[in-house]
Amino acid sequence: MTKANNFQRIRELNYLQKAVLASALIERMLPNYGLFSEATGFGDETLLRNALNVCWEKILLPKSKIDLEKQVEKVEPNVPELADFDMFGTYPAIDAATSLLSLMHGLMAQDDKEFVSVSKISQATVARFIEYQMTVEGEIADNTAVREHPLMQYEIEVLAELIDFVESMGRITSESVKALKKFAIVDGQTNIGLAL
Repeated sequence: MTKANNFQRIRELNYLQKAVLASALIERMLPNYGLFSEATGFGDETLLRNALNVCWEKILLPKSKIDLEKQVEKVEPNVPELADFDMFGTYPAIDAATSLLSLMHGLMAQDDKEFVSVSKISQATVARFIEYQMTVEGEIADNTAVREHPLMQYEIEVLAELIDFVESMGRITSESVKALKKFAIVDGQTNIGLAL
């Protein structure tokens, strides 16, 4: 399945479907942040985890008095600065936190473009990781090599499967969301292939 097909399919989803898809992708990205936080002592994964849980709740109960603004204020100081860390893990950590902020801004503004950007960020994280690995191994990381890399192929497949799952959900209930969350991490790894 080509990348364009996935993004085209995402654009055709309705607002709530896009929101749950973005949340499911963040479930796969967030542990990258946790590993970075553990390695550096920077940031609080629990705080980001709680913010993501609040987003799931807001999606399920749109009329609830959940204060996402407050969550944004908590998450923002936990986004690492690239200049402060000399390790690759900073990138996936920034991407995970940025995706979460996109999700929250999208929910606050009811702007589903923010949700679409989460899938793009996830794929960019994978591309950057592949480029990094290939460079370390002395290989040339051109677009074709990155696109054909098994990890990128897998990211595209997982995204397609998540879209299939979201399309088949019907009504978005706490049960279907629970099933989606479980499905998102059923392979036991993050979007860059690190074990959960």
